[in-house]
Amino acid sequence: MKLSLQFRSALVGALTVAALASPALAAKWRGWNIHPEGYPNTTAMESFSKAVGAATGGKLTAQVYNGGVLGAQPDAIEQVRAGALDFANFNLGPMGPIVPMTNIVSLPFIFNDVTQMHHVMDGPVGKAFSDAMAQKGIVALSWFDSGSRSFYNTKHPIYTPADVKGLKLRVMDNNLYVQMVAQLGGNATPMAYGEVYQSLKTGVIDGAENNFPSYDSSNHYEVAKYYSIDNHLIIPECLCVSKKSWDKLTASEQAAVQKAAIDAAKLQRDLWAKQEEASLKKVEAAGVKVNHVKDVAAFQADMKPIYAKFEKENPQFKALIEQIQATK
Repeated sequence: MKLSLQFRSALVGALTVAALASPALAAKWRGWNIHPEGYPNTTAMESFSKAVGAATGGKLTAQVYNGGVLGAQPDAIEQVRAGALDFANFNLGPMGPIVPMTNIVSLPFIFNDVTQMHHVMDGPVGKAFSDAMAQKGIVALSWFDSGSRSFYNTKHPIYTPADVKGLKLRVMDNNLYVQMVAQLGGNATPMAYGEVYQSLKTGVIDGAENNFPSYDSSNHYEVAKYYSIDNHLIIPECLCVSKKSWDKLTASEQAAVQKAAIDAAKLQRDLWAKQEEASLKKVEAAGVKVNHVKDVAAFQADMKPIYAKFEKENPQFKALIEQIQATK
């Protein structure tokens, strides 16, 4: 039986009240976050930090450093594994080299929509991901949104796979994303995120793919006026702690931190949904032509060779992929 995020939070809260009788270990945690002030993830991470301090009577405090000031995500992942950083908000996209199972969520169209992703990650599949990550030194306590990613470009709306043919599209540095664009007939160009705006403006690339808040906040909408919603990638993020830090906590502290993380995920999801709506209205007001891809099945059909190759190379994940796809 699946438990909702709200029910899980209430259950953990009840356990916390019962467990807090044991003495807490005095400690101060340092956390990593790539996002700027005011971003939904940042607000949720700061809420988590405050809740940890309040729930433990200040015996365990947590401070999050925002804006990537403590380094890029690959470096931060290694610092969390080593215990040099205690907690972080990570996107699962770049987690694959450390935890191969997480590459599953980078398969195009693995999730039908964001709601299904929530059901998957809040249930047994999410537990399997968390267990695999814990083996590599990272404990995932709850799952954040990072929206759904779609294509945008400077040339024309995308309605069918044929509309992608020949387009030079920036993708994140992951071979699965390169394969995705290639299967649609486009030319994938892995590129640093900070280079995308100028590359769109000068014609080095024709387009890219991302969620609405990123498309908005990066100002890419100023130079790429066609945004076509196909939701080809829905990549969850985690609120994670270092296993080395986690294992130093008493049972009562772990219960308190777990509840704070689940509550932070609920807040982040609510804020994210509002931010997506606000970003959509902003870019439409700026003249962006937004269209929904009606025949997503045509795009999904083109992804079959990617799934076949992935499952051949990773037969141990085939059952998990089928479980995700069967989750409603």
